[in-house]
Amino acid sequence: MKILAYASLGAPMAVMAGGAAAQDDATSEASQTRPVPCEGEPYRDFDFWIGEWNVTGPDGQIAGKNAITSEESGCLIVERWTGASGGTGQSYNFYDPGLAQWRQVWVAPGATIDYAGGLNGAGAMVLEGEISYRGGATFPFRGRWTPNEDGSVTQAFEQYNPETDVWDDWFTGTYRQIETSDEEASTE
Repeated sequence: MKILAYASLGAPMAVMAGGAAAQDDATSEASQTRPVPCEGEPYRDFDFWIGEWNVTGPDGQIAGKNAITSEESGCLIVERWTGASGGTGQSYNFYDPGLAQWRQVWVAPGATIDYAGGLNGAGAMVLEGEISYRGGATFPFRGRWTPNEDGSVTQAFEQYNPETDVWDDWFTGTYRQIETSDEEASTE
């Protein structure tokens, strides 16, 4: 009896091992002929935002620094924000082929933002969704990142106010690339 039980267990295992080997061969062949993921449009639509940035508010004062990096073979843009007053936040930005839209998920101690969209006719990235505050309040929210001719990027956020039925400015900032010499001077 025990021999039959082991024999019956051994046969499926041999089939499973053979199936796994065939799958490995198919996977390696597919990876050799498959195009590199996340290349070309629309995956490069938000690349204008990648870099190390000083961010100023409308008054010209430093609002903070933002490090925007391309990760996961160009499939993900990661934002790491540090405000002038010490606040922090991070976002994951990616093109979602299922939605055929760009998405951003922002997480900070005070709120999360989840929104989606894409480039408008002027070449700005426009995303719309919701901001959810840690206290439980949730509001419609939208953001716009506009590349400027001088290489800077203007970022503008608006939150919908249901009491006034108006979109209120939430934050507006101008991103300017941190030059290597600027960074060295600030650490000396």
